[in-house]
Amino acid sequence: MILAFIEHKNGILNKTSLEAITAAQTLAKDLGLRASAVIPCDEDRGLAREIAQYDLEKVIVARNPKLNVYTPDAWADAWTEVIKKENPQYVVMAHTYQVRDFAPKVAARFEREVLADVIRYRKENGHLVFTRRIFLGKLDADVVLQGDAPHFVTFQSGAFRADKAEKGNADEEIIDVEVGEVRMTPEEPFQEAKASVDLTKSEIIVAVGRGIKSQENIALAQQLADVLGGDLAASRPICDAEWLPIDRQIGSSGQTVAPKLYIALGISGAIQHVVGMKNSQTIVAINKDPEAPIFDIADYGIVGDLFEAVPVMIEEIKKVKGN
Repeated sequence: MILAFIEHKNGILNKTSLEAITAAQTLAKDLGLRASAVIPCDEDRGLAREIAQYDLEKVIVARNPKLNVYTPDAWADAWTEVIKKENPQYVVMAHTYQVRDFAPKVAARFEREVLADVIRYRKENGHLVFTRRIFLGKLDADVVLQGDAPHFVTFQSGAFRADKAEKGNADEEIIDVEVGEVRMTPEEPFQEAKASVDLTKSEIIVAVGRGIKSQENIALAQQLADVLGGDLAASRPICDAEWLPIDRQIGSSGQTVAPKLYIALGISGAIQHVVGMKNSQTIVAINKDPEAPIFDIADYGIVGDLFEAVPVMIEEIKKVKGN
């Protein structure tokens, strides 16, 4: 069996969990196994029915009152019990902040490691070879997991597409799990979190780099984002200059995203930025430098002045939308 972790907050699905389902389904096919999903929670809230619409053997609801809010102690206890009961070959998760927090704790209980932030895998000589990036994305490392199951693997956002998860009709199973001492009491979210942006959920992103020249010019990029119904993001120099808040930063020291459309305005394409957005489905780059590295990964590129190109794009998009 392949077990996929379903992450949620108060019953609201984190869309990266659908990428984990796609990964689990793909692994299961290659290994001749079946994939299942696990939802830790205090009550179902209908999320199991939502996940049961995918081609899975079953959706396991790991239930305990202490799972009403996330804590690494409670989540680790719940996962440990489910894994011991189901004895999966692989435990598959999206590489989110929450997973990074509790997954190593679970793996350690089974004397295993977590193979983290995988971008792809392949079958070779009867083994699965997983690839992850190292040294800020400058090199790819191929890894073959040794030893007995279970193996714990997290996949980078965008490594698998959520819309490729196969639909089906899964059974639902409720397990009342034992949760021991929870050594922390979660507080209310930090106040500024209300203004923060989770760009991993964005389908369209317009990102600005040094080529935007000044903070006042960001309004132009915002207009493009607004007309597309997308979100505004930036490379690190823009956030370091405090032209945009840090929660808008894309890259190795910011967020890793995989939207349907990523428009890079005046971004050269340094590797630290590229590792955070290269899994986008369609990348459009505008830069005055024809040798800018961003063009190496762009699906469409405009060599020119963004201050000339962007207003034209805005007007043409408005025409298409009938505005």
